[in-house]
Amino acid sequence: MYKIGPEQDVKAQGQIKAFLPLFCLVPLSTRERRNHSEVTDFILVGFRVSPDLRILLCLLFLLVYAVILLGNVGMMAIIMTDPRLNTPMYFFLGNLSFIDLFYSSVIAPKALINFWSERKSISFAGCVTQFFLFALFIVTEGFLLAAIAYDRFIAICNPLLCSIQMSMGLCTQLVAGSYFCGCISSVLQTSMTFTLSFCASLAIDHFYCDIRLLQRISCSDLFICKVVSFSVCTINILPTIIVIIVSYMFIVASVLKIRSTEGLKKAFSTYSSHLGVVSVLYGAVFFMYLTPDGSPEMSKVVSLCYTLVTPMLNPLIYSLRNKDVKEAVKNFLEKKNTML
Repeated sequence: MYKIGPEQDVKAQGQIKAFLPLFCLVPLSTRERRNHSEVTDFILVGFRVSPDLRILLCLLFLLVYAVILLGNVGMMAIIMTDPRLNTPMYFFLGNLSFIDLFYSSVIAPKALINFWSERKSISFAGCVTQFFLFALFIVTEGFLLAAIAYDRFIAICNPLLCSIQMSMGLCTQLVAGSYFCGCISSVLQTSMTFTLSFCASLAIDHFYCDIRLLQRISCSDLFICKVVSFSVCTINILPTIIVIIVSYMFIVASVLKIRSTEGLKKAFSTYSSHLGVVSVLYGAVFFMYLTPDGSPEMSKVVSLCYTLVTPMLNPLIYSLRNKDVKEAVKNFLEKKNTML
């Protein structure tokens, strides 16, 4: 076997020392960026609370998520089984329940698991999936709420032309367009975010993979990423919120013409609650993504508004307060009782 002698060993050490300065000339950022392909897990810090408060917060999360599941699954079941609800409005509301159910399910189960987990980790693939699905459904919901507002405007302001202007073909196109816009936005945001190099701490100070926190732990140049992110948010939010505001302005103008005091109160109660839910959603999204970075704990609380609160309120506000839905629920329960 060939052995290295003392003279050759000294020579080899000299060659290594000669190459050390060249290695040191490689920029630190370049060497750090090599760690990008080695990222396998992120840490979701979640809420920094005491153990007692953690139990209370976990129970609250579990209760809210249970209400979301019950409300949205129930609404989809009722809309699909009752032929009287085969109208454009309930077609939109069924899709809204589907979206609320799935995007809250992208966030809530992992947050509940991390309440009790010591590592509080999420895999790189899991973070990408969570980010992509959440971005897809939250953007789709914005466009769908605009479609619902437009449908209500047609129904209130042009009731005789409602069946012509809001055909099922148009409704299907509006829903498909909402999903398409959500998909394009999600692909752009996801591809821009997860091609960054994560060479800082991999701890995300949130309870889900949020774009701002992912950018914060990156060592890449974020200028283009932030410009694209801001542009996508603006393009998604401004048109939808303009449609919603203009539609409800015309609705309020029509409602004010109602002479019946009882009818006026009922109409205002219905549409003010609609606007309340929309305001909570858009207010929280605006605070999170179109304003400078604030307190991490405040951001987590605000995020709860559109990850859990809005999906819980939508079935209650948009559907379960309607007379048609109440009758459909009553008939559904009566059928169940007779079968038993």
